[in-house]
Formats: sequence, structure tokens, C-alpha cells
Amino acid sequence: MDKQLLIECHARIKPFIHNTPVLTSRLIDEMVGAALFFKCENFQRMGAFKMRGAANAIMQLSEKQKQNGVVTHSSGNFAQALSLAAQSLGVRAYIVMPENAPQVKKNAVKGYGGQIIECEPTLEARERESKQIQEKYGATFIHPSNDDAVILGQGTACMELLGFHPDLDYVVTPVGGGGLIAGTALAAFYFGNECKTIGGEPFEVDDAYRSLQSGKIEQNSTSNTIADGLKTQLGNRNFPIIQKHVEEIIRVTEEEIVFAMQLIWERLKIVCEPSSAVALAAILTKKAKFSGKKVGVIVSGGNVDVGNLPFKRLG
Repeated sequence: MDKQLLIECHARIKPFIHNTPVLTSRLIDEMVGAALFFKCENFQRMGAFKMRGAANAIMQLSEKQKQNGVVTHSSGNFAQALSLAAQSLGVRAYIVMPENAPQVKKNAVKGYGGQIIECEPTLEARERESKQIQEKYGATFIHPSNDDAVILGQGTACMELLGFHPDLDYVVTPVGGGGLIAGTALAAFYFGNECKTIGGEPFEVDDAYRSLQSGKIEQNSTSNTIADGLKTQLGNRNFPIIQKHVEEIIRVTEEEIVFAMQLIWERLKIVCEPSSAVALAAILTKKAKFSGKKVGVIVSGGNVDVGNLPFKRLG
């Protein structure tokens, strides 16, 4: 995937996305000892960066494919993104969701016109249900993160950030399925000035960290993290990009995620979800690495259950 494909992707999806704002905080800068620039994808349509990849993937389909609809499996944000993108483009969307997905995200999917099919909370169940829908309706499966069109779409957030601040030293993103960090790494490589990409990942689901260490895609044996959007695994399309263009993945504890999330709420005055806070948590964990640097931070989304905030858990 080259620079021109990213440029064409951004032009294609521009009518269907927001060029989200970039915010700063003097206090957070002082805490880190660096200049941080927060790309606020929590202000994106449907509340997360995933609208970008979903829109691009659907727009790349043939007319016949669009008529038959699209299907994905997702615990939340990509479910909402594909539903809204499909609705915007006049396409039917079938969404396979684990039965324990947050109700606030299920409600949003329904609000965007997505047809939900619930399943057991396992990857095997998700894939089985998705395949049945493909066979029954002829729908095209769009993977939330392991799809070239999706990866390119997610990379446009970093493109826009570098348009505001072309001299960033680093850009930091959360790592879940790998679509955001892979797209970000491509954008940083093609549009940055030696800008390096760093990932943040919970210790509880550190498959990407271990994958970079071992050189092959690793699995998680647990998923006990507050960052519900980061429980998915890397794929064969995004992992080679991550291997080539991501400098490091920094692991963070659950307490560090909650602290960073609260800091964003209190100091930036914006709503972000736990998964989004992982990027800032990674920076706070390794302040020395970022000291004196200009750092872009992708605030990946703001779809949080405000009735179940984690801040009080710290006592």
C-alpha cells in the first residue's frame, strides 16, 4: 500500500467523515515533558476512527456487492461504523455482536440501521455467524481491522494530524486488531518527517507486543481489560505493516489506563473511552522516551457507557 492509495482514500471518504480537531493541554505537556497533540477521533461520526475504514471499504465494493449488503463481527465500534457508513451509502449492514457487548453500543448499532445478530462471546462463534450470513444473503464480509481498505481508511486520521503538525517526532495509538496502528504507521511513514509510530496495549491483552517479539501472530489467553475495544487479535494483512513500520509497543496496566482516561476527561474536557486512553497511558509510562519531543496521540473513540465509569474504582 503506497502513498497514492492513502491520498485517494482520503479524497474518497472525505464527504462522509469529519476532519476531527486537534487539542492540546499545557498541564499534560508538563507532566510528560513533551508537546502532545491529541487527534480527537471521539468527535468522528459515530464516535470513533473506525468510520473512516468502514466508509472506504464499502465504497470500494461493486454495485452488485452493495446490493447484497455487508456483514462484520464486532464488539462495538466497528459495528457502529459499518452500520452508519452503510446507511450513508444506502447499503444493508448485518452486524454479528457478542451477546455481552455493551448495551450502549448495541443501541447505537440499531440506531444507525444495522441488523444485529447476537452470538456467544468467542471468535469462533463470531466467524461462524458471519459466514452463515454471507451464504444466506450474499453479503460481503468486511473485517474490522484485517482488510486493506479498512487499514487505509484508518490511516487518514494520522494524515490529517500531520497536515496540522507535519514535524511530529512520534505518533502513538492504541493497539487492538491492528487496523489503526497499521494505517497510522503507513501515514507516518509517507507523510511524516521521520515520524515514528508507537503502540499502547494493555498487559491483559498484549498479543501485539508478543507478536513483535516472536515474529508471528500471537493469541491472548485472557481478555480481562477495561479497554474492551482492544480485545481482538492482529491479522495477516496488518501484521507485516506493523512489523515493518512500528517502532515499539508499550504495555500498560489497568490502573494506568484509568488514570490516563480520567486525565483526558478532566484536562481536555472531552469524553474518551478506556481503549482511547491507552495511548496516553503508554506515553506517561515511558516519559523519558518522549521527553522534549512533539508527539501525536490518536484519541481513538468516545463511545463509553457513562453509567459505568471506572474512575471511582481507584478509591
